[in-house]
Amino acid sequence: MPALRIFLSLAFLAAPFLAYAQEAEIDPAQFAPDQEINAKARVVSVSNERTVPVPGSNVEEKEQTLTVEILNGPEQGQTVTFENDFTQLEPGDVFYARHLISPDGSEMWSVSEPYRLHVLGALLAAFLVLLFLFGGLQGIRGLASLIGSLFLIFYLLLPGIYGGHSPILISIGVSSLIIIAGSYVTHGFNRATSSAVLGMIATVIVTGLAAYWAVNAGSLSGFTTETNVYLNFNTEGRISMVGLLFGGIIIGLLGVLYDIAIGQAVAVDELYRAAPHLSRVEAYRRGLRIGREHIGALVNTLAIAYVGASLPLLLLLQQSTSGAAYIVNGELFATEIVRILIGSIGLILAVPLTTLIASRMLYGIESREPVSAHTHA
Repeated sequence: MPALRIFLSLAFLAAPFLAYAQEAEIDPAQFAPDQEINAKARVVSVSNERTVPVPGSNVEEKEQTLTVEILNGPEQGQTVTFENDFTQLEPGDVFYARHLISPDGSEMWSVSEPYRLHVLGALLAAFLVLLFLFGGLQGIRGLASLIGSLFLIFYLLLPGIYGGHSPILISIGVSSLIIIAGSYVTHGFNRATSSAVLGMIATVIVTGLAAYWAVNAGSLSGFTTETNVYLNFNTEGRISMVGLLFGGIIIGLLGVLYDIAIGQAVAVDELYRAAPHLSRVEAYRRGLRIGREHIGALVNTLAIAYVGASLPLLLLLQQSTSGAAYIVNGELFATEIVRILIGSIGLILAVPLTTLIASRMLYGIESREPVSAHTHA
């Protein structure tokens, strides 16, 4: 027994030293992140093109050996050769190459993305030419409104959310600013625009409450894509994914909401111009009749747009062996359905709210300010 006690005592005293020795053997460099460099490159030559099966599946993929020249960055002018199993390229193609350098000195080259900026530039040029040619002054004002909206999103909404503020409050506040600034810049300061602004703000508030209820009642976490997961880790959990989901729903509603609210306000104003003898009730009834046609078109447009963006999910639904109710109940599908329904509810509510406000504000005005007839700018 004394010998056993002596052995246990020595082991207890030696344990910290053994742990320290083990920790000393761990090289911190092996846990350091890889250095990543992305640079534009051009394909010099392509060789050894082949088709190989993907392990564990019946799918085949194409592989090739690329020799490329780096066009910019710290490695400009270098020529490197590596295997490519991503987007297949041809000699002369320009793309972005990814260069990973491990802490131990090993390197790996791969194709990051094809070069698309020239295509985007051509589309932007065509958009601007058509806008100035057919939109005229109203198109230019609409473009200024768009630039202002993007400015508010990138310099107010995103920094506010990234700074840890409530995405819900930030989204509602920025949405209201976008509505006010965009409407008055595009359509000028007049009673019709003011009624549309009030209608949109009222709709955003009501729709925001509905979205808040749906997100919480449906127990939606906001973690529907890898992007949300990466963002959560990169911000160390400072951003509420639920609040971010709510903000995305509200911001996504603004585009079509703006169109329908302005259209309703101008429609009521034109009714009063054509028939100033109409009562508020009659103007509201006739304006609502116009809005019903608008609702049918826009709700269909909104739903089809969401469906088009979710085609991969729908294809997975077709191939799944689980029941349709189980799949639709899943957060991935439930989130998209909430987006569609909340957006559609907002569009429907915008018609009676804006029509009611416009009929109250525009009734009995003998001298009206000029209102642009181009309601979709």
